[in-house]
Amino acid sequence: MTTDALIDIKGVTHAYQTADGPLPVLNNLNVSVKEGGFAAVVGPSGCGKSTLTRLIAGLMKPDTGEVWLHGERVKSPRSTVGMAFQNPVLLEWRSILKNVMLPLEIVPTKLTNTQKEDRARELLSLVGLEGFEDKRPSELSGGMRQRASLCRSLVHKPEVLILDEPFGALDAFTREDLWQTMHALRAEEPFTGVLITHDLRESIFLADQVLVLSGRPATTQYVMDIPTDAPRTLDDLYTPEAAERLNILRHQIEIAQGRATDEGEAA
Repeated sequence: MTTDALIDIKGVTHAYQTADGPLPVLNNLNVSVKEGGFAAVVGPSGCGKSTLTRLIAGLMKPDTGEVWLHGERVKSPRSTVGMAFQNPVLLEWRSILKNVMLPLEIVPTKLTNTQKEDRARELLSLVGLEGFEDKRPSELSGGMRQRASLCRSLVHKPEVLILDEPFGALDAFTREDLWQTMHALRAEEPFTGVLITHDLRESIFLADQVLVLSGRPATTQYVMDIPTDAPRTLDDLYTPEAAERLNILRHQIEIAQGRATDEGEAA
């Protein structure tokens, strides 16, 4: 496997079994994410982006190929992977604090109950939810619930955080606010991230590597590296550099969808 990669996906092929026969989703997919890196995965709808996250988390096995995580082949679900989804899926009968603490009740840990609570409170404070620990999910806005969901996915200090369109259902202002929250979280809680998104602006704002998947069955079509020291403020999304990156990615998506007029044209 790649020596400096925390996530290494080698030649993965996968198909779903349907009543009409196998439905190929991934075809000889190769993905590598270094430790501490943040990869955004974009591509046409239905190309297998969410399937990719399940393979990384060990929730599924590929038909062929291998998935490696921190030098170990993934063969079963991994407690070292945290996941956050578009729907926060918070339990209404538990307080926000107890929702965040839930993984610590499942994942083996040497923390005392007091240490578990302190850990959850620390994360809630980082995302601006201090003072809301005892509220129920229904008492919070959509953006606040998603902040709590992010805390829950990080509370057990996973080495990999998978984000499957966690901001897709939010309004534009809340979504951009949470992008900035993600940067703050990464500064305080370093992790290796994989983000599934349909928002190209989101991908270049959050990631240091953007992977474009082809149409189904998907393979790695294009990889864009973004300097880790690139400025990351909302104003930077309106610079010529950002516009160029967006144009390149948009062109690659058009190729993946079969809509590009000239696939050889430089974007």
